[in-house]
Amino acid sequence: MFNKMKILIFIVFLVSVFLIRSAEANENLPHHNLSVSFDIQRNLIKGVSTISLPENSDVKIYTGSLKILSAKQNAQPFEPDLKDGIFRIKGKAVIELVYEGVFKGEYEKQTIENIGVVSDNFIGEKGIYLTEGWYPLIDGMAYYSLKANIPKWFAAVSEADEIQVIDQQDGKEYSFLFSHPLQQIHLTAGRYIEKKETFHGIDIYGYFFPEDIALAETYIEYTKKYIVMYGELLTPYPFKRFSIVENFLPTGYSMPTFTLLGQDVVRLPFIVETSLGHEILHQWFGNFIYCKCEEGNWLEGLTTYLSDYLYEEQKGKGAEYRKKVIVDYQSYVSPDKEISLKKFSGRKDFASKAIGYGKGAMLFHMLKNLIGNDSFNKALKGLIKEKEFQEASWDDLKTAFEKSSSANLDLFFDQWLTRKGLISIKIEEPGVVFLHDSQTLSFEVVQQGEPYTFNLPVKIITNKGEKMEVLNIEKEREKFEIQVEGTPLEMTFDGDYNLMRRLSEAENPPVIAKLIGDEKRLIVVPEKDREKYVELIALLKEEGFTIKEEKEIKDEDIKTSSLLILGTESPILKRLFGEFKESGAGFNLIVKKNPLNLSKVVAIASAGSKEEVDLASKKVFHYGKYSYLRFEKGQNMEKKTDETQQGIRINLYKPVLGIQPRDAIKLDEIIQKISGTPIIYVGERHTNYEEHKIQLDIIMSLYENGKKFAVGMEMFQRPFQKALDDYISDTISEKEFLKNSEYFKRWQFDYNLYREIIEFAKAKNIPIIALNLRSEIIEKVSKGGLDSLTEEERKEIPEDMDMTDEDYKNRLKEIFGQHERSESKNFDYFYQSQILWDETMAHSINEFLKERPDHQMIVLAGVGHIMHSSGIPKRVFRLNARDYVTVIPNVEELDKDLAHFVLFPEPVPLPPSLKLGVILKEVDGKVMIVDIQPDGVAWTAGIKKDDMLISINDWKIETVEDVKIFLIGKKKGETIKIKVMRKRFLLGEKEMEFTATL
Repeated sequence: MFNKMKILIFIVFLVSVFLIRSAEANENLPHHNLSVSFDIQRNLIKGVSTISLPENSDVKIYTGSLKILSAKQNAQPFEPDLKDGIFRIKGKAVIELVYEGVFKGEYEKQTIENIGVVSDNFIGEKGIYLTEGWYPLIDGMAYYSLKANIPKWFAAVSEADEIQVIDQQDGKEYSFLFSHPLQQIHLTAGRYIEKKETFHGIDIYGYFFPEDIALAETYIEYTKKYIVMYGELLTPYPFKRFSIVENFLPTGYSMPTFTLLGQDVVRLPFIVETSLGHEILHQWFGNFIYCKCEEGNWLEGLTTYLSDYLYEEQKGKGAEYRKKVIVDYQSYVSPDKEISLKKFSGRKDFASKAIGYGKGAMLFHMLKNLIGNDSFNKALKGLIKEKEFQEASWDDLKTAFEKSSSANLDLFFDQWLTRKGLISIKIEEPGVVFLHDSQTLSFEVVQQGEPYTFNLPVKIITNKGEKMEVLNIEKEREKFEIQVEGTPLEMTFDGDYNLMRRLSEAENPPVIAKLIGDEKRLIVVPEKDREKYVELIALLKEEGFTIKEEKEIKDEDIKTSSLLILGTESPILKRLFGEFKESGAGFNLIVKKNPLNLSKVVAIASAGSKEEVDLASKKVFHYGKYSYLRFEKGQNMEKKTDETQQGIRINLYKPVLGIQPRDAIKLDEIIQKISGTPIIYVGERHTNYEEHKIQLDIIMSLYENGKKFAVGMEMFQRPFQKALDDYISDTISEKEFLKNSEYFKRWQFDYNLYREIIEFAKAKNIPIIALNLRSEIIEKVSKGGLDSLTEEERKEIPEDMDMTDEDYKNRLKEIFGQHERSESKNFDYFYQSQILWDETMAHSINEFLKERPDHQMIVLAGVGHIMHSSGIPKRVFRLNARDYVTVIPNVEELDKDLAHFVLFPEPVPLPPSLKLGVILKEVDGKVMIVDIQPDGVAWTAGIKKDDMLISINDWKIETVEDVKIFLIGKKKGETIKIKVMRKRFLLGEKEMEFTATL
């Protein structure tokens, strides 16, 4: 009894000292005494709240969902005028509220975006977790004292420099003594084992569940490290104790004198090196200096910068972290979620975190670069000294930084706090000229959108070294000239990501964050194995993903959405990337850029079993910065981010290539070098006869060397392969071949350009393979895209296509822009038609070589399909990995990657084709002469305009092409019979025959 009395007297003494010190510290703040107890079985709290208000008070008291059992004002009963759980008190008063509340933790639903952010008050067998709304809350700062009767099997923690515990018959009475003002008070309790160490006069506690108590020593040791680190950087640790408390809920919070970390979190090995330090730093920023968050939350940005970012910078990974911040922002912050930093109040999803934590951290990084490291650190120490245990706003921070640096920071804070978005720049008109006795770089920096004022770092590489410059940017467009030594090779702007700016496409990696943050997100559900992904589909449907079957997906869906494709057998994967292979065991998630819209991504999820999917589903979305993940049994085994360009890189030097004509290799030597290659691509410009002669030379040489090969020709379309086969086997005549293959209708170039090649193949029984797709399909796709094709037409096109070659796409875009009326056409459709053209030819080549693996193939196609290997060669290699060689005629720009061999043939005129000297038109199923050349073959024979052609010799004329077909192989001076039908005035039609000399 005596010992208990001593303890009680000591507690009364401490409380008295606390109240005296509090009163001396600030007479104008309320004092709030709380006494609470719990009924665990009923999830119930019972409490008495005594609030002492000073003179001239005008405060709101929030009761929320609490039930007020009785109320007194200055010891007299009264009825609070409650409106929406709030009442108001004016003047000096003592308010006593007896209340109770039930907390089952059932109000807020957690999503993949707010785990660790939204956690509700809870009272139950697992423990007690009370953050907001568990007592009548005063509007504003106050001094708190808390007594809590806690079940004996629990240990409790709240804000306190000292905690006193008295054992009682029905539990334990906790007294939490804290002599500083607070914005609010928290209480947590659980079945903890307590560990304690004293370090530099600070009591460090670990409250862990029995199964995790082994972690306490590690957490305490890391806590010592952070206390020393931030004590040196800022000011000594401001409290007498610090506790690491494990929570049964998935939280990550810091309150004055303790942090509350979820059980799943504390078990992660990296938390002591990341999140723990972040929460301990909040003891200074957030718990020693409070945030006036109604004017903007600056806490999370500054704390992130001095913890998460600082730890990476100490490892030499600062630039990598800064780039990740920008990637996250561009991925998660869609226009409808974008707010200014001044409007950020707290994290509620990935977008708000990217703004408040990420952009906020970058603000402080840019500020430190602007005013210098010493002024930056001096400002932080001055702010702490000036504002301890008070609320601070962005304006208070601005004042502290201006004071330490003697700089006017109005513009800096205005543009970064009040404006949405990021800096957006591009570099235009880069060039090098010789001025003022040295090489001089010239370029223009163009800001897109409202201009910012900032410093832009640029690294210039020359053949004599590197040079760093910092450019002051203020206007929408600014021109610069920089003198350098040596030959400039390259410029890189902001290569270390010191600016919060929008990344160029070349810098921006495809990451999971882009899938999560997109406004339009589609899950593509497979026809088979869909049961594996049932839970993942349900989870993402709740998060706002749209669900579509594979068959429902159109190209318009792909272009306008980011996709999550389930399984690796999807026809959409084949359509975009060609073949796609599994990456490894377990659950895999791969993210690629969307070839049809580079601002979108395509993610591919695959797994060996439903169990693997279910164990990984909720975890993968917290790995937003990665392009590839692999899980086994729910554990992450691999993760990586695709490498992308660092900074805005401008290439200033392209080596000039030259050749030595006297030492140039001759065609017959080239043929010897390439004769053993499985696939030989020989490009052409279709109307250049000398290039077709080269093709024939190569074909003849290979035949003479005894090679077994086929000739693949772009000029013929797949449905007409039989016409080629029949002619090569001498089953039909040349005229029948040209008619049956519809050559003049579908290719239209002078047949004499190819006739020698085909005749040689026929004479030597060399197979000719029709490579091309039916022109009607290509034309249809060029006008309406792949979505315009019918189901029957889709059967004619390849299932798998690779649309990822951006260099090829850009070259096609250049060509597209050069065509007349290109602005009225759709480039996406044009691009799809070109890919379809290339892919069909690639598949035709592959199919033949699969059937006849002992054969080589010579491919004859337009130079655009062959140069840089982009059109056909790389696609065939994707399908069969067979070696190949490319041979093309010289084009306007010689590039080292243009082809394996570039030829320079002398022009050879094409032997003239014989003509009748008429212009023909098909009318009502007949061929009419709509115009006739004076002194031409037909005119000389007596044929007239408007005559209808019936036949030439025994060749029936049904189409315009029939005339062209007849003339193939005819010689000058040869006599022919032409039958026509002529209309005579009043005398009707008459069939007439004329003799003509070619």
